[in-house]
Amino acid sequence: MKIRKGDRVRILTGKDRGAEGTVSAAFPATGKVIVEGYNVARRHTKARSAEDPGGIIDKDMPMDASNVAVLSPKDGKPTRIGYAMDGDEKIRVCKRTGEKIPEAD
Repeated sequence: MKIRKGDRVRILTGKDRGAEGTVSAAFPATGKVIVEGYNVARRHTKARSAEDPGGIIDKDMPMDASNVAVLSPKDGKPTRIGYAMDGDEKIRVCKRTGEKIPEAD
């Protein structure tokens, strides 16, 4: 999976289609990502103690990594990710413009 935590992405499908956000978590084993503020589910929780009151909690849910596209650092348009060698280092590059994608971590 070529999408990493901290990448700026555009959502391609679903109820939040067209929205842009930052990846807050990536799960390569399952091929899913969590985008901050999107694909939100509301969870009703029961009060457990006086310090932990119940109520409705909004929770960002994972979405498939194929449903988001990384934005190019040069022009902000969706792009695919490729790899290139920079000396002895393997770097991620934008397929549209050839620009190096900065590491967000």
